[in-house]
Amino acid sequence: MALDTEPGIAPYEAPEKDLYEVGEMPPLGYVPKQMYAWAIRRERHGEPDKSFQIEVVDTPVLDSHEVLVLVMAAGVNYNGVWAGLGVPISPFDGHGAEYHIAGSDASGIVWAVGDRVKNWKVGDEVVIHCNQDDGNDEECNGGDPMFSPSQRIWGYETPDGSFAQFTNVQAQQLLPRPKHLTWEESACYTLTLATAYRMLFGHHPHELKPGQNVLVWGASGGLGSFAIQLINAAGGNAIGVISDEDKRQFVMDLGAKGVINRKDFSCWGQLPTVNTPEYATWFKEARKFGKAIWDITGKGNNVDIVFEHPGEATFPVSSLVCKKGGMVVICAGTSGFNCTFDVRYMWMHQKRLQGSHFAHLKQAASANKLMIERRIDPCMSEVFPWDEIPAAHLKMLRNEHKPGNMAVLVQAPRTGLRTVEDVVEAGRS
Repeated sequence: MALDTEPGIAPYEAPEKDLYEVGEMPPLGYVPKQMYAWAIRRERHGEPDKSFQIEVVDTPVLDSHEVLVLVMAAGVNYNGVWAGLGVPISPFDGHGAEYHIAGSDASGIVWAVGDRVKNWKVGDEVVIHCNQDDGNDEECNGGDPMFSPSQRIWGYETPDGSFAQFTNVQAQQLLPRPKHLTWEESACYTLTLATAYRMLFGHHPHELKPGQNVLVWGASGGLGSFAIQLINAAGGNAIGVISDEDKRQFVMDLGAKGVINRKDFSCWGQLPTVNTPEYATWFKEARKFGKAIWDITGKGNNVDIVFEHPGEATFPVSSLVCKKGGMVVICAGTSGFNCTFDVRYMWMHQKRLQGSHFAHLKQAASANKLMIERRIDPCMSEVFPWDEIPAAHLKMLRNEHKPGNMAVLVQAPRTGLRTVEDVVEAGRS
């Protein structure tokens, strides 16, 4: 059976206006002067229910290599929380715009293209990956675009993210949308899936190999749920770490070889000073955690890779339980940024500490192909309507969200829709 064939969009009638209500469809390719957006302003920095406010703003004007996308749905990620708080940095210190529209995941329709865009046309159904660069340096041309001096994350380091009716992106950010998914399912996965893909397959020579063991922190969350599936698909053994016993079966069902509840141990937070009684207590408890890993992998089998993103709370243990010559790869610090570890175990055991940040186009496209081929599930947990975008981020800030990935509706008027025709019809009913 052919997967995700392109049938085209059936014609429909709609008036031309300067501003459309959220969920109201303009004529295909018609760009209104203004749009609704959830905007953040510097003076409003704080929790999402304060920092996010609906505003009417001008619809973006395209550069020659840019594409305007009508946003059907968007994903919720922790960088939206950071943008609202202005912590660890304010996005305004980077891009300098008057307002910031967060959102680094989206599904939607190509609505207009710059005059030098060749590979996409109006009407194409797409998902958006969040890496941008200027494309004119040596890393972008033969190296790794993620090392480019111009590398930036759309919707966090740029002011024009997905929590708006339209967003402008670079043409190279577009990927084909998996047609078997709904708009909201398509919108929730790209940032976390591509990030997990690069962490596991992007750092030579420590690419994940069949039979290797990987410890996955936050195994029931957005990043962790994709890490478990990718490890399983590659023939590795995923050991998932959870903090809530209710999430154990969810992680096992994703394909984990075993699950550990970190609340059964008390070795979290910054490392105590080495060679103190407090360190001895920490070390004894950390060894118990390592024994729990051996109960899954076999005695003496430490993990080849540690998939890190909590940071401060877990990093001392991560650097201890990783095997000799193994890798601790980290992409975030959701529990704090002051990571500590006993460096003796890093140098004597020749472990690799590797930072990892999103993914370049080829990695994002490879990850997206797995979704198109239905080898990976988007693990969508919750969907919020347009007017609850701040509430979705507040749940994430307070760690009250359900296992998996959250999505929000933008132009899609309700859940369960898979085509433009579905959206037009739902808007009329």
